[in-house]
Amino acid sequence: MTPAVPTPPPIVHAGPDIYGPPHAPRAKLRTHEVINQAKPFADVNLFDIYPALGEMLEASAAGWARPRVQAFGELFGSGRMLEMGAISNRDVPRLRLRDLYGNRLDEIDFSPAHHELMANLVAHEVGSLAWRHRLQPGAHAAQCALQLLGYAAEGGAMTGMCMTYAAPALLTMDPDLSRDWMPLILSTDYDPRYLPRSRKRYAITGLLTTEKQGGSDLRRNTTRAEAIVGGGSGREYALTGHKWYCSQAQADSFIMLANTEAGPTAFFMPRWLPDDSRNAFEILALKEKMGNRSNPTGEMEFDGTWAVRIGDEGRGIRTVMHYLRYSRLGFTIAPAGLMRQALVYAIHFARHRQAFGARLADKPLMRNVLADMALESEAATALAMRVARSYDEADAGDRQADAFSRIAVAISKYWNNKRAMAFLGEAMESMGAQGYNEDSPMPRLYRELHYNCIGEGPGNVICLDVLRAMTTDKDAYPALLAELRPVASADAGLARTVDALSKLRVEDIPEREARSFVETLATALQAALLIQHAPSFVADAFVASRLDRGRGFAFGTLPRGAADQQIIERAYPV
Repeated sequence: MTPAVPTPPPIVHAGPDIYGPPHAPRAKLRTHEVINQAKPFADVNLFDIYPALGEMLEASAAGWARPRVQAFGELFGSGRMLEMGAISNRDVPRLRLRDLYGNRLDEIDFSPAHHELMANLVAHEVGSLAWRHRLQPGAHAAQCALQLLGYAAEGGAMTGMCMTYAAPALLTMDPDLSRDWMPLILSTDYDPRYLPRSRKRYAITGLLTTEKQGGSDLRRNTTRAEAIVGGGSGREYALTGHKWYCSQAQADSFIMLANTEAGPTAFFMPRWLPDDSRNAFEILALKEKMGNRSNPTGEMEFDGTWAVRIGDEGRGIRTVMHYLRYSRLGFTIAPAGLMRQALVYAIHFARHRQAFGARLADKPLMRNVLADMALESEAATALAMRVARSYDEADAGDRQADAFSRIAVAISKYWNNKRAMAFLGEAMESMGAQGYNEDSPMPRLYRELHYNCIGEGPGNVICLDVLRAMTTDKDAYPALLAELRPVASADAGLARTVDALSKLRVEDIPEREARSFVETLATALQAALLIQHAPSFVADAFVASRLDRGRGFAFGTLPRGAADQQIIERAYPV
C-alpha cells in the first residue's frame, strides 16, 4: 500500500513586521501590551497616495501609462514586495569563484527574494518601457514614474533596472549589436541563469569604466585594447587590464572603456563568446558597500578578453557619455524615489504616534517639518519628471529640448542627491529611535542614497559637467533660460533670480563657485515647475522658503502662513 504523501507546511514569509502583515498573534504577557505604535505600512497603492505624480504624468503627455503605473504602485506597495526588498538587502549576493572541481565560474548567487523582485520589475517594464513604447508620447516620463515608485522596495534591484535602461541608447549606434542583444535587454521575461546569449530569455548590461588610478578621470585609465588580426568584423579586440568598479558583476554583457593607439575607445564585452564558450575575464572580489547591498559591485581583471568596438577609436569617452546621459537620469530619479518613500513612512508614523496629549501629525512644529519635506519631495519628483520629458521631446526631434536635457540632467542629478542627504536624516529623526533601528526601513533608505550621490560622478564632477555643457553645447544654457523666463513674472523672487542668471556667461563662473551656481539653477527650475503645475499653496510655500535667503536651512522652517496641513494631505492623502 502506497503511503499517503503528507501535506507540506504553509509557506512562511519571514521578515520584519513593518514590511508586511504582522505575524500570528502570540499569548500576551500581563506586563506588556503594545499601544501607541504605528500599524505596519503595507498593502498601500504607492501611486494612488501620490496624486502629484499622476498630475505629472498627464503634464508629460504620458497619461496613457497611468494604468500601468497604478498597477505597479499597487504591487510594489504590497507587504510582499516590501518584505522581499528587505530580505534582498539583508541576504547579500555572494561571489562563487569556482565550482567543486576547481573550474572557474565568476558567478554571483542571489537570494530568492532578489530574483522575485527582479522578475516583477522586469515584467512591469521598469527598465525597458521607454524603448518598448518609444512611439508613445512621454515614454521616458512614464518609465521615470515607474522607477521612482520602485525605490520603495529596494534600491539595489532598481540599480539593475536603471543601468540596463541606458544600454539601448548605445546599442542603437551599432546595428549588429542591436540586432543580437536588444530583444534580450527589452524582454519582460526575467532569466537570471548564466547562459550564452543564444539560450537566454533576458539579459542585463553593466558598465565598466572606473580604474584604481583614475576614478572619474577616465583619461588616466590604463586598460589596453589590441585589434584581433583577421577578426571577422574588423571591430574585434583583445582587452588587457582591470576595472575597479563594475556596476553589475552578474551582467550578461558590459560596456567599457579601453585604450587603443588612438586613445580611449568604447567596447561591448559579453560574458560569453559567439561560440558559446566563456569569455576570458575574472571577478576578483565584490565590494562591501555601505548601501546598495543587493547590487553586486565587483572588481574585474582582463587578459586577452574578447570585445567588440562601439564607435570610432579614440572617441570612447564621448561614446560612453551617450550611455551616461541615460543612466544619469536614473541617478536623478533615485533620490526622488528614496525621498518620497521616506516621507510616506514619516507621515504614516506621525499619524499614528501620540506624544504630549496629541498625535505627532497634529503638533504645529511637526506639521512644519513634514510639510517642508513634502515640498522638497514633490519638487524633486517634478524636476526628475521634467528632465525625463525633455528626453521624449529630444527623441521627437526637438533641438532645444535636447540641449535642455544635457544640462538639466546634470543639475538634477547633483541637487536631488544633495537635498536627499539632509532629507533622509530628517525623516529618520522624525520616527525617533524607531527610525534609527535596523528593523525600520529608514537606515536602508539612508545608506542607499549615497550610492547615487557618488555613482556616475560625485558632486564636484557633476557641477563641472554643468559648466562643460554650457561650453560644448552653446544651446544648452539658453534652453535652460527659455524654460524659466515664461514663468519668472509669476513671482518677484524668481524674476530677480532669472534676471541675474540671464546676465551670466560661463566664463563669469569660477570653478570654485560651481556648486552655488548649480544650486541656484536647480531651485529656480523647481520653483518654475511648481508654479506651472502644482496648486498655489504648494508653489507659494516653495518659492517663499527656497528663493528667500532669509529662511532657515533645516527642514521645518517654512515661513508663517504656509499651508502646512494642505501640503501634507496632498503628499499623502488620508
